[in-house]
Amino acid sequence: MKNLKVGTIQNLKIARKIDTGYVLTDGEEEVLLHTNEIKGDLNEDQTVEVFLYHDKKGQVVATMSIPDVQFDIFDWGEVVEVVKGLGVFVDIGTSKEVLVSNDHLPLIERVWPEVGDELYVTLDKDKRGRLIAKPVTEGDFEGQWDTAPASLLNQEINGRVFRTSKEGAVILTEEGYRGFIHHTERKRDPRLGEWVNGRVIDVKEDGSLNVSLLPLKQHSMMDDSDMILQYLSDHNGVMGFGDKSDPEDIKGTFNISKAAFKRALGKLMKDRKIEQKDGKTYLTTN
Repeated sequence: MKNLKVGTIQNLKIARKIDTGYVLTDGEEEVLLHTNEIKGDLNEDQTVEVFLYHDKKGQVVATMSIPDVQFDIFDWGEVVEVVKGLGVFVDIGTSKEVLVSNDHLPLIERVWPEVGDELYVTLDKDKRGRLIAKPVTEGDFEGQWDTAPASLLNQEINGRVFRTSKEGAVILTEEGYRGFIHHTERKRDPRLGEWVNGRVIDVKEDGSLNVSLLPLKQHSMMDDSDMILQYLSDHNGVMGFGDKSDPEDIKGTFNISKAAFKRALGKLMKDRKIEQKDGKTYLTTN
């Protein structure tokens, strides 16, 4: 279609009613508005505002559900499906979810979003002209960050991750500030799109924040134990780490020292929550 292109909002006239809905026209081209995509009562010759997208057959169709995410307009899209090697599908407010390609996701799949995470995206098209969603980059925010006040130092802060790397992660806080989490200020790599809770450890001159996800030292031992229990729970109750494991392996997985790891293991064994055997650690069945 020359005029009725996917990803656009159009005001179209109802040409006729059919069994599956209404046929809309701009005077030259026609699209289907399926019954499931109708809001309210419609009459022939009425003009309706619709959003155009591809259905599962690849045909251009219309919906009266107008998404907030559009070309050059960013908004949050909730992740509803993760397809390994392909990407993730996000809900932008239409009945058909839109793909965020793996080309726009981290190379390491373990920091991909999970179902329920949210990505700040805009609409785009792939090489075949299909509608996709593209996550925000820092370049898109250039000069548009809100300036954080110095009074936020040592205060709790919440935000969602929109960039993650080995160096660190960048979050968009709920107030609109830029927050950076250095890799030494977290125990694991946060996922893209994950909602995180941290504390401000520095308010920089440009109004951006340095954020830590680590607990205060007096709470760290208990939190290390909880982290190990969570790791075991996520790995069917067993992990290939014990008190004789290599310090670098421990640091790479849990981002804590071997000494802290052994202290946490000792506490868990004392509480009879774990047991060790053949160099591995197991959740107890008690």
